[in-house]
Amino acid sequence: MGTIDEQAILQALRHPLAGTDLPELGRKYEGKVRDNYIAPDATRYLVTTDRISAFDRVLGTLPLKGQLLNFAAAWWFERTRDVAPNHVLDVPDPNVLHARECAPLPVEMVVRAYVTGTTSTSIWVHYERGERNFCGHVLPDGMRKNQRLEAPILTPSTKAEHGDHDVSASREEILARTRMPAAEFDAAAEMAMALFRRGQALCAERGLILVDTKYEFGKTPDGHVVVIDEIHTPDSSRFWFADSYADRFAAGEDPESFDKEYVRRYLVAQGFRGDGPLPAVPDAVKVAAIRRYIEAVERITGEPFRPNLEDPLPRIRRNLGLA
Repeated sequence: MGTIDEQAILQALRHPLAGTDLPELGRKYEGKVRDNYIAPDATRYLVTTDRISAFDRVLGTLPLKGQLLNFAAAWWFERTRDVAPNHVLDVPDPNVLHARECAPLPVEMVVRAYVTGTTSTSIWVHYERGERNFCGHVLPDGMRKNQRLEAPILTPSTKAEHGDHDVSASREEILARTRMPAAEFDAAAEMAMALFRRGQALCAERGLILVDTKYEFGKTPDGHVVVIDEIHTPDSSRFWFADSYADRFAAGEDPESFDKEYVRRYLVAQGFRGDGPLPAVPDAVKVAAIRRYIEAVERITGEPFRPNLEDPLPRIRRNLGLA
């Protein structure tokens, strides 16, 4: 593995997929990372762009990131169908998933196995402030940053509109805020915990720790709750290297990771915490970050990532029959 050289990444830097305009596909909804097109035939095209998101904001683009996330999401969807039904129909392009149209549930199911994080919604930030009840879970005194919890916990959050921040809350608070049926919440929660157990097991086989992640769910036209969007990608999840975790934790050092924390930590070092003007991210940081994305995806899947270096917009149009 490790199949991509520096020249390929630099070539991809010249034409990142920052966004799409494909009105022939249907009505467009733009998320932080994905452009969604709702087609007339009750299906949806999810175009995974190269936009990078953290602190509930879009931070710019990383070359090839969309292809990597789409590759990883498709890999996980295929390997978790027995745990949780999903919306995927096919993968017509390296950046595109074609899926059943679902009505998204108004909640993100966040599962955490460690006390960590740097954002306002992270469990460590709340714990460090002295809070011991997080989303209905009572935490003991004396825990340290990056310490493992006794068992993974579900910490659901509201789904923020553009420019707003997600709000972590308990089951009861989410039900009161969203008025979603309790049966739908509980079905999604059960699937989220099962998906996390599967993710932990597969990651452990490859020397990785699945630290925390988020899942999104939707309801099909016939009323079934299914997982949508993505599963266990470097965007939705935090991964640490298992072989160095214990020593680094004992030394009070942050674990080795290869997720979007790399860009997040760079911005934090520039004094950025999610509000105010966004510092520029140099190309050297982008190249280093995308190398970590590639390493993460190849390590997780056990398969080499072979990028398509064509200009993505005309390629997508051709592969979707729009050229």
